[in-house]
Amino acid sequence: MNSLQISEIKAFVPAKDFALSKSFYQALGFTMGSDSDGIAYFHFCDVSFLLQDFCPAGFAENFMMHILVKDVQAWYDHVAKSQVAKTFGVRVTKLAIQPWHMKDFCLDDPSGVLWRIGQNWPVKA
Repeated sequence: MNSLQISEIKAFVPAKDFALSKSFYQALGFTMGSDSDGIAYFHFCDVSFLLQDFCPAGFAENFMMHILVKDVQAWYDHVAKSQVAKTFGVRVTKLAIQPWHMKDFCLDDPSGVLWRIGQNWPVKA
């Protein structure tokens, strides 16, 4: 069974304006490791995704990414400090405890991709 081990999975995130989206993710603190042929590789520590210069109508607005973090308050503060909401005109929701036992907030990218950034939250007894 060990031969079926998965070492990584990446999503291809759509971009309506490739240059603007690349700037947005860099402003959030992601590192662009490569950029060629309409695909940019972004990473933050050990996680990564591929930004693609491709976005059919309605695709980005129906695309969602989820980041599970250890400290959602620190991420919320990081997003606020980056000023991406003001700079790129994107939406950032307030932190909220969800019924599915997660504390999270949402961030839209310039194309309309929804990023849900959350932390597992203990169930109250």
